[in-house]
Amino acid sequence: MELPLEFVAKFKQLFANEAENFFATYNQNKQSGLRFNPLKISKSDFEKLSPFKLEPVPFVHTGYYYQQDTDQPGKHPFHAAGLYYIQEPSAMFIAEQLAPMKGDRVLDLCAAPGGKTTQLAGMMDQEGLLVANEINTKRAKALSENIERLGITNALVTNETPERLAERFQGYFDKILVDAPCSGEGMFRKDEEAIRYWSQDHVNSCARQQQNILDSAFKMLKKDGILVYSTCTFSPEENEQTIEAFLNKYVDMELQSIIKPEGIQDGRPEWSTTKREDLLKVARLWPHKLQGEGHFVAKLKKTSSAEVSAITSAGSNFGKGQLKDFQQFSNETFVNHSFENFFLFNQQLYALPNYCPSFQGLRVLRVGLHLGELKKNRFEPNHALALSLKKEQIKHCFNLSSKDDQWIHFLKGETITTGADRGWTLVTIDGYPLGWGKEAKGILKNFYPKGLRIKSI
Repeated sequence: MELPLEFVAKFKQLFANEAENFFATYNQNKQSGLRFNPLKISKSDFEKLSPFKLEPVPFVHTGYYYQQDTDQPGKHPFHAAGLYYIQEPSAMFIAEQLAPMKGDRVLDLCAAPGGKTTQLAGMMDQEGLLVANEINTKRAKALSENIERLGITNALVTNETPERLAERFQGYFDKILVDAPCSGEGMFRKDEEAIRYWSQDHVNSCARQQQNILDSAFKMLKKDGILVYSTCTFSPEENEQTIEAFLNKYVDMELQSIIKPEGIQDGRPEWSTTKREDLLKVARLWPHKLQGEGHFVAKLKKTSSAEVSAITSAGSNFGKGQLKDFQQFSNETFVNHSFENFFLFNQQLYALPNYCPSFQGLRVLRVGLHLGELKKNRFEPNHALALSLKKEQIKHCFNLSSKDDQWIHFLKGETITTGADRGWTLVTIDGYPLGWGKEAKGILKNFYPKGLRIKSI
């Protein structure tokens, strides 16, 4: 791998005795990983069901390494069912440091494509509010799709600048994650485009942008709130020096210690401008010290009172009788399962998270759970609803097996002969929801979304 000469010279000077081991990693294969989704499956059930050769990632309970040369988890139906998320192993360490609890108000400020968002959601167990924001519209759509696939019901996906959100949500969030845009040095093995784009000027530009994003995050964090800042880069300018400048600007932010399992290193105070000793508390993940790429993580607590915006709740907006078709669908489809906090937009029906704030005036891609569409005299369920359910909540299921190829026909959008006539039916793969079908006269009409259908496997 041909690295930028200026990058090589810089890290030879910074690393001294470690440089040889560090640069040797660029001639090694990258590690591949996945996390099981605790919203859908337990750890023990996942290990029993998984067809892959897995090894646990030592620093995250839900993470595993898989064999890239033999396993293809992205092509397995369990991926379509949202039973796991494919993620670079070192990146799994970051969301663990935020550790949201049920009922928290959480913001993932730079969230796409969704690895850390979905990990946070797994910890929250569908309770509280999770705002996942991405400024890039195309990437925000990918984020929304991953939230849907993993069956997350308490998320609000926004496509806004950090500054716009800070105007709305001052002092609002208990926990904020800033996985900041960066020069991507830690991803060189994974993404060769990052190598071509690298320059010291780009590093400096990223550092300035990171400071601006942190300014917005500070405004949105409530008293005693926790902020986790991370990058996938090595440069001190974007890591120790960024946190140093942030602490100097906001004296009411305090670095918190991070527990560092074997292989995860302390920060480098000697790389900061003022040699702050408390920078030992941050975490460095180096590719020559563990099985994974490069990351930096800092955890901070806000000790001062915060100015709090007056936030109104998103209220119901439908008229009397508008939900009768949905209620009929519910009575015919669900077993002891109900929804609340309904929101109707252009005949699309949603179930909002509890205590969902008003999102009027914001660019929003997803608000809670998309239940479906109210059509003339009938309700048509959305794919997101299927992926949020468990088979025990549904009266009618049609199960496919991952051991044969019938699931391929379903993911291609083809009809399936079932011999039954039960109406709306949840199609499952080894008992886990995959999508909707509608049975009539022995044929299951396929409602798997056209945009997700596969052409071959």
